[in-house]
Amino acid sequence: MGSSLILVGLLLASSVSFSTACPNELQENVDFPGSDITFLYSPSVEHCQQLCTQHPACLFFTFVRPDWTRDNRHFYCYLKSTPSGQPSSETPLLGVTSGFSLKSCNPDSKPCFSQIFQNVDFLGADYRTLFTPDYQECQRVCTQDPGCQFFTFITGEFSNLNIRFKCHLKFSWSVPRTPIVEKKAGVTSGFAQKTQQTQELETPCQNQFFPNTDIPGSDLEQQQSVSVEHCQVLCSAHPTCSYFSFSSDDYKCYLKNNLSDLAVKPKDGTTSGIPAHFCQLDDTWVKQIYEGVDFRGSDIRFELMDTAELCQSKCDEDPNCLFYTYVDESFSDRAAWRRCYLKRVITMPAPPKVNKLASVVSGFSLRDCRKSLV
Repeated sequence: MGSSLILVGLLLASSVSFSTACPNELQENVDFPGSDITFLYSPSVEHCQQLCTQHPACLFFTFVRPDWTRDNRHFYCYLKSTPSGQPSSETPLLGVTSGFSLKSCNPDSKPCFSQIFQNVDFLGADYRTLFTPDYQECQRVCTQDPGCQFFTFITGEFSNLNIRFKCHLKFSWSVPRTPIVEKKAGVTSGFAQKTQQTQELETPCQNQFFPNTDIPGSDLEQQQSVSVEHCQVLCSAHPTCSYFSFSSDDYKCYLKNNLSDLAVKPKDGTTSGIPAHFCQLDDTWVKQIYEGVDFRGSDIRFELMDTAELCQSKCDEDPNCLFYTYVDESFSDRAAWRRCYLKRVITMPAPPKVNKLASVVSGFSLRDCRKSLV
């Protein structure tokens, strides 16, 4: 009996040691079958691992490499999770690489992806095209353009002569979005104070808002936001957003694209505005605590806390947390009292689709890379 207890103790100790370690090793030609949360497209196993790290629920992953031969599922990044945090099984499989989330490794919130991908197309998310002599110039343009997160360049050997040397600049969200915002009694929500929501610029913005005013039509896309200032940040981050309308009744932020005209009409509960460029936006909305507002979903985990202020501090301490929701003792479900839900969304560059295509080159902006650009 004594030896059995010692063995159990050693197993528990090794389990704790593993859970707090940084599991950054990759397992080539090994599959973690099943337990899928979702799949995203990714050009490399390193990028796939960062997607898993930034996804709130992902604990491990399997990446289908370009040398996979069974079908056309190249560049698939399968994000996975189990209650134990470990794969249910590991099986040999040619053409895939598996690994674990780096959430326990104090991850960089803005990882650098300097690799260039030959004969790989980042399909979709285009917002601007131009002609450049080579992919290096295309990448430099992408790096200097605040809206560009990645690019695809058409080389001089491409089959269609008319689009050779075309550089496609592409966008994905680099600022946190709260997927679902709802009014709910007994909860309080807010943002991590450590999160830099916008660029640090010297010139303060002169905000232009139109209270009780809607700008109908010309919708580019719809996001959720907690305030008109938050909605303005989203519009300012999107390279094709020309103005926006925010509905305080349901926290909907309508991003709009129309460079021809700006036609307004009165509407109670809606505030419209214009994005800001190359100036410092007001960030007081990040520092506020929003009582009676729930940021539903995107949970990393919950911990028990005595106040919403302590919950916000816990979110600041956790490198993975971007925003939070706290449940106080006025909430209808007593079992949820004092729960502090830490939350995040993916903010790294993420192409909507990746596929093989001859005579094209794709890559990422080097804005977040800690090295000098030539």
